[in-house]
Amino acid sequence: MGDKKIELDNEAGYTTKSVHGGEYTFNDKYAITTPIYQTATYTFENTAQLCDFFEGRSQRISEYGRYGNPTQEVAEDKIRELENAEAALLFPSGMNAVTTAIFAMCKSGDHIIITSDSYRRTRQFIRQIMSRYGVEFSLSEPNAESIEKEIKPNTRLIISESPTNPYLRVIDFEKIVAVARKHRIKTMIDSTLATPFNLRPLDYGVDIVTHSVTKYLAGHNDVLAGVLLGKNSLISAIKELQAIIGGIPDPNSSYLIIRGLKTFPLRLQRQNESAMAVAEYLEKHPKIERVWYPGLKSHPDYEIAKKYMKGFGGVVSFQIKGDLAAGSRFIDAMKIPKIAPSIGGVESLIEQPSLMSYYELSTEEREKIGIFDNLVRFSIGIEDTPDLLKDLQQALDAM
Repeated sequence: MGDKKIELDNEAGYTTKSVHGGEYTFNDKYAITTPIYQTATYTFENTAQLCDFFEGRSQRISEYGRYGNPTQEVAEDKIRELENAEAALLFPSGMNAVTTAIFAMCKSGDHIIITSDSYRRTRQFIRQIMSRYGVEFSLSEPNAESIEKEIKPNTRLIISESPTNPYLRVIDFEKIVAVARKHRIKTMIDSTLATPFNLRPLDYGVDIVTHSVTKYLAGHNDVLAGVLLGKNSLISAIKELQAIIGGIPDPNSSYLIIRGLKTFPLRLQRQNESAMAVAEYLEKHPKIERVWYPGLKSHPDYEIAKKYMKGFGGVVSFQIKGDLAAGSRFIDAMKIPKIAPSIGGVESLIEQPSLMSYYELSTEEREKIGIFDNLVRFSIGIEDTPDLLKDLQQALDAM
């Protein structure tokens, strides 16, 4: 690995950054792609070189694989540039990133506020795991007024998603950050569905941004990873805990992330455009009860989304007119999207949240938490938009 990073102009375009950002001018043996450094440990030429490393006089990444890998470092730096962050830290999954950050930032006696439409596993972790360690929590609606009402003297962290899943609610960052700073509370936003192509929460004063890199950033449904982004001081503190816990991404995954990021803006542009077309088509269809997409004027957060987002993302949620069985008939009639969890890959995926994520609950239990049996989540891939619309039409006609 070379010791000189590619220097990009500050005004360089986003796609240029996605291709060249974080990369070295020359790689080993002059390879155009970043190598996969498949190693668990690193050697030193002599004792003086060892001392230089530990005293900060060396450009080396690490002395042992649990503390970093050169392939990982390039992937982190590329995401950092795309998010406009000071620092980035990769993890083997999005949930590992989130849970490590919460462990690092909260202690017994602290209080967390998490918005009600946040990822269910994050809510589950706070409710079931952090409570064992004496950390309290409150659920709040995803707006500044509701959040401020839940603040206690021991509140240390506010967690939300934007957009949320599956209803794609969008928060007003400036208002929530103002509330958090007023009370000296840190903020963490899961921005997986927005991606840094459409929205960069750090630009509005958010402290920590997290992504499931598995989704749009890697983009090919072939790697699990997560990332945290923020100021150097905060990310460094979390990295200390990561080194103890051992949640480290492997070099092969890091390589796949680098590969995926090089086409990331091109994929997102197509997914934004197709999702908007799908949402507009569905909203006009007589067999659709309601469409949830922040790019539609009918969405409750349309004005907020328009203020903060460059594009409105690749997920469209909607409610079929009918029951659980009607939703299943519709999904089974679709030909292009595959029935599967997850979002953000090049392939379109479709699911009923009632079955995919909440199968064990009754209809009544699901409705109490806002998951209705006729709800469908459609993650748009990069297929041709006319083909997706044609598929929707034939599936709805078949109902």
